[in-house]
Amino acid sequence: MKIFAVGMNYAEHNKELLGTLYDKEEHPVIFTKADSALLKDGKPFFIPHFTKQCEYETELVVRICRLGRSIAPRWAHRYYDAVTVGIDFTARDLQQELRQKGLPWELSKGFDGSAVVGRFVPLSELGDVQNLNFHLDINGRTVQRGCTADMLFRVDEIVSYISQFFMLKMGDLIYTGTPVGVGPVYEDDHLEGYLGNDKLLDFHVR
Repeated sequence: MKIFAVGMNYAEHNKELLGTLYDKEEHPVIFTKADSALLKDGKPFFIPHFTKQCEYETELVVRICRLGRSIAPRWAHRYYDAVTVGIDFTARDLQQELRQKGLPWELSKGFDGSAVVGRFVPLSELGDVQNLNFHLDINGRTVQRGCTADMLFRVDEIVSYISQFFMLKMGDLIYTGTPVGVGPVYEDDHLEGYLGNDKLLDFHVR
């Protein structure tokens, strides 16, 4: 099982992170997470010792359902069958340090437990994947909202692009990018992720 993630896929988040309205590159920005990054079934997230600024990034996560490589965008919808709400945890201070040195920043993104996923929902129950609303509550207060209609790169484009470099296999996951509103988490925070009004994600920070 492989975990892929997309960076810079919502214009307003790019402005929040970079201080400028970074719009759209020629291709999606892709990075990977280790399989040990996966955190599911409501298990707690433990803030790692190497960061003093661990931040949530709420995202729509797509589940791959069949084997495929070099997939044309027009056929990409056949290769995923369910979605959920996930959190791409980021050691922001470490990420900034690595970026300033011009180094890869996977260490700040791919560490153990950094890829949280909720309960998957079949797309057959949801309709258009590019018109889904999702949000995150922390301690009962909504802190981040997004809609997949605002993605710079659509899900089919992302699936197609990744498949040019990696063989996609059943069970692979794609984190499709985070909207504006990222922020820090602290010990004892209670995180709840929603797709529409359906709570798919529920866990605590330790």
